[in-house]
Amino acid sequence: MTTTNIIIIITSILAALLEIIDTSIVNVAVPTMMGNLGVTLDEISWVSTAYMIANSIVLPIAAWFGSRLGRKRYFTGAIAVFTLASLACGLAPNLPLLVIFRLIQGFAGGALLPTSQMLIQEQFPKEKATLAMGIFGMSVMIGPALGPVLGGYLTDNFGWRSIFNVNVPLGIIAGILSYMYIGAPKHETDPSAAPSKAKGSVDWTGFALLSLGVGCFQYILERGQTDGWFDSKSITVVATLAFLGTAAFIWWELRVDNPIMNLRLFKSRVVSSGAALMLAFGIVVYALTFVVPVFVDNVVHMTATQTGLLFIPGSIATSFAMGMVDPLSKKLHPRALLTLGVGFSAISVLMMTHFTTATGGDDLFWPLIIRGVGLALLFVPIVTVVNYPFQGEELEQVSGMMNFFRQIGGSIGIASLSTLLTRFGKQNYLDLMPKMSVLSQGGYQAYGHIATGAAHANLSNNIGMGLPQTLGIKALWMRAMGQSFIMSFDQLCWVIILITVAMLIPTFIMQMPRRMSANLNAH
Repeated sequence: MTTTNIIIIITSILAALLEIIDTSIVNVAVPTMMGNLGVTLDEISWVSTAYMIANSIVLPIAAWFGSRLGRKRYFTGAIAVFTLASLACGLAPNLPLLVIFRLIQGFAGGALLPTSQMLIQEQFPKEKATLAMGIFGMSVMIGPALGPVLGGYLTDNFGWRSIFNVNVPLGIIAGILSYMYIGAPKHETDPSAAPSKAKGSVDWTGFALLSLGVGCFQYILERGQTDGWFDSKSITVVATLAFLGTAAFIWWELRVDNPIMNLRLFKSRVVSSGAALMLAFGIVVYALTFVVPVFVDNVVHMTATQTGLLFIPGSIATSFAMGMVDPLSKKLHPRALLTLGVGFSAISVLMMTHFTTATGGDDLFWPLIIRGVGLALLFVPIVTVVNYPFQGEELEQVSGMMNFFRQIGGSIGIASLSTLLTRFGKQNYLDLMPKMSVLSQGGYQAYGHIATGAAHANLSNNIGMGLPQTLGIKALWMRAMGQSFIMSFDQLCWVIILITVAMLIPTFIMQMPRRMSANLNAH
């Protein structure tokens, strides 16, 4: 491997990390941004929503833009726009401008991930595809863990604007390296290397319909819980637009000669099964990234930075495990690797079903380590098997689609689990109240014990905690809330386990390419 190959890999990892970290780095700075900009939580949420909507629109069609503009020009230009938008976000004087700049940042960021994946894969021969995807997977898995840690540290020490400004020097470095070292792919310089495309025709109708369908769907996922889902008229209208836009997009793309997104690729069982796997993978990855911080905040009472640090050992385990996937792939069939990944991931969540109100941060160490190993055994085989039969522009299209389904899966996971957590919590609280009420024998005994202890300690006069009777009622309420949350967390874990195990269905349906299987079992 030459120095140029190594520099291209480093540039691609840096660009991918910039995009992935920016999806989560903002979340920890939300309280500070609200106070500084003088806006509500509902209003500030548009900073994340705008980015995710723009990102989701571009991800599946990044290959199309790259083939029309040229990959080097498109990738370098996307890095430059992303960097300038980051600088503008850091300088934004008010929320409307910040949302606009985040929208631009999201459009540019959508090009970075699939293009980075292709660049890394091209630096390795075909038989080293698992190693290439392991390197790319490190950035995909480490990014979500670094975001909250980096965001918390920068916000606490340098203010919320620094979470955007930190992208500027890194973006400049990535842009310069991209301009100097990245060349045109073979299928751009050699027309015989891939099916020729009529680059002059621009599928603007397809782009408009995709933007409508995906943008509205992403809006529903981002805003559904806040607006009350289909109890809200706006969500109902947007859902209708999402359905009509997606249906029209599929109809249009299947009838034009040069579609912006080649949906005919889904005729391949590898692509359709891979999309299902990547969708479920996104749900599993982002579900725990959402659920664990909520658990830690409610039970362990850690800060955002401390919570982010909990994920670092698991990310390190993922990195080491991804390095082991390449030698393992020479001895085990891809289905065996995927089955092991499902097993590790399910076991890690199963361990969390035993958590209680007495659980501490240390109890999360091994479940997150095992989860990290499981994610590595899932991600690398999925991407490698799906990409293997394709080359040229088709490979770029498939790569963008897989990244799109992973991100949509993450949005679906967070939105659905957030809703389930709220509904489970309400129902569990209602189920517990008859047992915790002072009218029940157990509740009355607990109330009497707390009230008597407070009276003996004279807490009302010593530290102003109110009357013993009031303290007893509040303590019972807090116990009920704590237990209802633990029950809800346990139920969410079983939902995640069910989704994880369901990944075995497309795993065994997927048609493994013969050459791929032969290479993976060559030794």
